Amino acid sequence: MSDSTEVVEAVRKLLPALRDRAQQAEDGRKIPAESIAELQDAGFFKLLQPQRHGGYEADPVEFYTAVKLIASACGSTGWVASILGVHPWHLALFPQQAQEDVWGSDDNTRISSSYAPMGKATVVDGGYRLSGKWSFSSGCDHASWVFVGGPALDGDGKMVDFCTYLLPLGDYAINDVWDTVGLRGTGSNDIVVDDVFVPSHRALSFMSMSKTDCPGHQVNTAPLYRLPWGTVHPSTITAPIIGMAQGAYDAHVEHQAKRVRAAYAGEQAKDDPFAKVRIAEAASEIDAAWLQLSTNIADELALLKAGEEVPMSLRLKARRDQVRGTARAISAVDRLFENSGGRALQAGTPIQRFWRDAHAGRVHAANDAERAYTMFGSGEFGLPVKDSMV
Repeated sequence: MSDSTEVVEAVRKLLPALRDRAQQAEDGRKIPAESIAELQDAGFFKLLQPQRHGGYEADPVEFYTAVKLIASACGSTGWVASILGVHPWHLALFPQQAQEDVWGSDDNTRISSSYAPMGKATVVDGGYRLSGKWSFSSGCDHASWVFVGGPALDGDGKMVDFCTYLLPLGDYAINDVWDTVGLRGTGSNDIVVDDVFVPSHRALSFMSMSKTDCPGHQVNTAPLYRLPWGTVHPSTITAPIIGMAQGAYDAHVEHQAKRVRAAYAGEQAKDDPFAKVRIAEAASEIDAAWLQLSTNIADELALLKAGEEVPMSLRLKARRDQVRGTARAISAVDRLFENSGGRALQAGTPIQRFWRDAHAGRVHAANDAERAYTMFGSGEFGLPVKDSMV
């Protein structure tokens, strides 16, 4: 692909095939290899990758637009695509040597992740000794490296930092444990690490990311890479959920257009004025969720392009609207599902799958609404905000 706009259009052309494989993804508990290959051929996974490593350095709104499209066809595929697709942006913040380790011989290399602090590292000469078991590494079967999060401890067991650690396949094992009621196709299995050495250049402090002052900024100078972690990562979670809501909406409208309501003397659902009201309400919620999410990201990028910093007020607003976007998408999906009739309950129908997938995505830590709202409120009152996810 010659530019990122063409990548988004190429993704759009894949939607029928991704939609046809949605049940296959669910039944197999991971994304079909054909879908990953098609997304790679379309250039999707390189949208946020540095140009110096064969990527597009695309406008992040284009990336999230592509994610939303993919998730509207298959929630699990959209979820995995979003997470694997954002990791080139994260790797670009690491020291140059880490980027060479991953992309030096193959710039199509993919990375999965599990950022929650489910393991720990001990500082040693030249790096860290790392052990632990991390859950929920979406798409790990389609990656050959992984990001994991955890505290860094000194020799006395005192925490001296909190980092993301980058490991190649071979330094970790994958335990196949993913069996859930929603997002079944994401293959979000466990990552197990047993006393592995991680060189210092493959660790990145969350404090550096929070301050948007990372080693990778020395070589990746585009404004894209100075976006706040607390905007980019949570948006990576909400964008596919908005896409799932759009997929549920499309499936609902198609279903209602053909539905005859036997309980109401053969009335056609499309003639029911209340059905039209529900559709309008759901459509507005989905549009509002996307408008706020995309506008905040665009506003942050515009400031960075102008040589300005992203103020805390905008970072907090982006987090507020990100969790609100998830809530709006869930509300829309619920409204549509509740009014789709009994046949929508059948296994294999897209509406019930989108409903389960969206609710599964809602439980991600990035969607902790009260936490984000509290941070925003603290900011409005002029109180300090000490959270890395902003």
